[in-house]
Amino acid sequence: MLNISQLESSLWEAADQLRANSKLNANEYSMPVLGLIFLRHATNRFNAVNAEIEKGLPSRGGRKRPITKDDFKGKSAIFLPIEAQYDRILNLAENADIGKAINAAMKAIEDETQMLQGVLPKEYTSFEQDLLYNLVRIFDREELRTATGDVFGRIYEYFLNKFAMSGAQEGGEFFTPPSLVRTIVNMIEPDRGNVLDPACGSAGMFVQTGHFLENRGEDAAAKITFYGQEKSDTNTRLARMNLAVHALEGIIRQGNTFYDRWEELLGECDFVMSNPPFNVDGVSPEKVKTDPRLFTEKKIPGIAAKTKAVSNANYLWIQYFYSYLNQRGRAGFVMASSASDAGHGEKEIREELIATQAVDMIISIGTNFFYTKSLPCTLWFFDKGKPAERQDKVLMIDARNVYRVVTRKIRDFSEEQLQNITAIAWLYRGQQERYLGLVQDYLNKTHQEAATIEGALTQLESPLAKLTQLLQNFSDRLGASLPLLKELPEVEGLVAEDIANQNIETFRASLSELEAGIKEFAEARQDLIGELQVHLAWFAENNLTPLPPFPTREGGKDNNSPPLVGEGLG
Repeated sequence: MLNISQLESSLWEAADQLRANSKLNANEYSMPVLGLIFLRHATNRFNAVNAEIEKGLPSRGGRKRPITKDDFKGKSAIFLPIEAQYDRILNLAENADIGKAINAAMKAIEDETQMLQGVLPKEYTSFEQDLLYNLVRIFDREELRTATGDVFGRIYEYFLNKFAMSGAQEGGEFFTPPSLVRTIVNMIEPDRGNVLDPACGSAGMFVQTGHFLENRGEDAAAKITFYGQEKSDTNTRLARMNLAVHALEGIIRQGNTFYDRWEELLGECDFVMSNPPFNVDGVSPEKVKTDPRLFTEKKIPGIAAKTKAVSNANYLWIQYFYSYLNQRGRAGFVMASSASDAGHGEKEIREELIATQAVDMIISIGTNFFYTKSLPCTLWFFDKGKPAERQDKVLMIDARNVYRVVTRKIRDFSEEQLQNITAIAWLYRGQQERYLGLVQDYLNKTHQEAATIEGALTQLESPLAKLTQLLQNFSDRLGASLPLLKELPEVEGLVAEDIANQNIETFRASLSELEAGIKEFAEARQDLIGELQVHLAWFAENNLTPLPPFPTREGGKDNNSPPLVGEGLG
């Protein structure tokens, strides 16, 4: 069975070791490496779909027609001309210019796929030949040639993560940590319609939405249209590659969201998700003062006296997110902690936001969740479709002391912590059955683990018996060696034989205590196994059918039960 975590770590270690011995820095290296991961994945998908198509082709006179690009439509794979296939590059002659060949492969893919035109890296001729050959071999391991499912999506995300941590690609700003993305997805549950991220980075929000629907047995491509905007050319390219490597489709356009409005999406989005840049202070008030997305009376929170620019753009973003939502839309976004209690114009805008009754939840996140910043942040959530009984309520969760330490500088949420935070939102929404389903899932896992205790304890019997026998044999042989000590000189009035006798008796006394302890352990073990068997039999007999953990967003009825807020979240 493929251990994806070990594979990710092994691939990164091998690739980064090559980079460390080259003339390239992490920033120069990151896009070309991600391009090779993309090419390996595209070839795998092409080969699998190609074989599937070939089986279904009609035959005339024992011959089948050649496969064309049109055969690949709707197959979640990119048509690859022969010069763009990974195996062709892998098997180049030793004297071939591999950098030139990879550049040509990337250009050929762009010519065949509209979403990727001008996107793929084509800087491979600047690499040393040996480095490129070794990189191509690294991503041709047996586990990767035969990989199925979303293995390459996982590897692509892992490398994005590692490049962000190493400071590549604009200080890691393109990459929102998975814990925060998953928290947003879990809270707003994007399951249909138009999904917008106006500061989409590498499209992590969209990819996590795909995972969310896949876990529910649903197809994101069939249910959702993704729209993303990104100021940086590099990030726009990363986003399109990320969608393609996950077999997702979307419209990703380059633009500065402060000035480039997506007019046709105003009031039309079912979900908005984003991690916008915090505390931007250079936006021109003249260019945004008539922006229809700024729906509050205040519109612009404040203007800096020195620069005459918007003093802080956080509340521009917040108004954008609200304005893109339709009448039942939900939004989840990352925001600077300071935005929650900022004064002056920001306070006025916040009061108007609260008055809309769409502010649903705010979660405080501790420090060190971002790879290049140590500051804390908050997650904000809007829900324009809140039921009447919850419209005057806002759930506030303090999760600053909830985290798992990844490294000295990095923290995230464990799987259980993320589930428990999500469960608080379920209770807030009156979805007790989902909470009970999670508790039952925990109980089932606990009892599955408990069922392994008997086997683990039984495995101790043979080693303990061998240890006891070994020590007993050693004790018996000690007595046979005593005559050899009689001729030795006295030591403080005692011959060596007397000293040995005293030590042997002490050892045998200790051995007797050990045997008594092992016997006591065996009896306690037997009692425990008996009690476990009785309890497990009772649990199996009385355990109810598990409740569905993921009903539709309309499932459950709200009530006024208080949320379980605090630090005891796992």
